[in-house]
Amino acid sequence: MSGAARPAFLLALPLTLFFLLFFIAPLGVLAVVSLGDATGTSLGVSQYGRIFGDGLSLGVLVDTLLLGVKSTAVCVVFGYPLAWLCATAPPRLRGVLLFIVILPILTSVVVRSFAWIVILGRQGIINHLLLASGLSSQPVALLFTEPGVVAVLAQVQMPLMVLPLLTAMNRIDPNLSDASAALGAGQWRTFRRVILPLSLPGLIAGCILVYAASVTAFVTQTLIGGARLVYMPLFIYQQAISANAWAFAAALSIVFLVSVLLIVTLLNTFARAATARVQA
Repeated sequence: MSGAARPAFLLALPLTLFFLLFFIAPLGVLAVVSLGDATGTSLGVSQYGRIFGDGLSLGVLVDTLLLGVKSTAVCVVFGYPLAWLCATAPPRLRGVLLFIVILPILTSVVVRSFAWIVILGRQGIINHLLLASGLSSQPVALLFTEPGVVAVLAQVQMPLMVLPLLTAMNRIDPNLSDASAALGAGQWRTFRRVILPLSLPGLIAGCILVYAASVTAFVTQTLIGGARLVYMPLFIYQQAISANAWAFAAALSIVFLVSVLLIVTLLNTFARAATARVQA
C-alpha cells in the first residue's frame, strides 16, 4: 500500500470495523441460524424448502413486495409534481413547502400511525366528509385495508421521494427549458424530452428509498393493516416470537432481504442506464 493511500485507509478503518461488527456479523449469524432444522441439531436448507413449498409464505412475500410497488407508485404520482412545485416556487414559499414535506420525518412513526387510525376509522374525518357530502350512505371501510396501508405509507415516505427529486431538479439548468421553447417545443414536449430525463436519477433514487422503507415498515403495516393484513415483517415476528420458530424466521428474513436487494439492484441498474443515455 502506497504512503498516500495509507492515511485514507486508516480514516476508513473505524467505519469498516463498525459495519463488520454491527452489520455483516449479525447477517452471518442470521444466515447460520436459517440453516438449522426444526430440532436445532443439524444444518441444511430444509427451512428454505419449507418457504418455497408453502403457498402462505410465498403469498405473504409477494403481497409485501407488491405493497412496496403500490406505495412507490403513489409517491411518484404525488411527489413528482410536489417536487417540481418546490423547485420552481419563490424562495419564501419554497421554505414553507419544504417544511410541509419533511414534517412527517419530524414526527414519531407511532404518532403518525395512530393519527391515521383516527382519520381512516369508521368515525374518522374522511367518513364524516363522505357522509356529510352525500357521496356515501354508510361509513366506508378504510382502516385495516390495503388501500389504507398504501395511503399511509405513501404519506409517511413522501419526503424520501420529494427530496431526491428536488435535488435533481435544482441541478437542471433553467436555460435548457428556454432553449427548448425557443426551438418550438411546447411545455409537455419540454417536460418529456428535457425535464424528465434530467430528473430521472433523482426519481430512481426516490423510488429505491421509498420502496425499501415501505416493505420494511413494521409499525405502519401492523397498526394500519391490523391482524387481517399480514406482511413480511409481521409474519417474521410471529414466527420468531409467537411460534418460536427461529430457524424458519431467519430463513424468511434472508429470503425477504435477498428479494428486496434484487429489486433495488434492478432499479439501480435502470438508473445507471438512464443516466448514461442522458449524458450521451
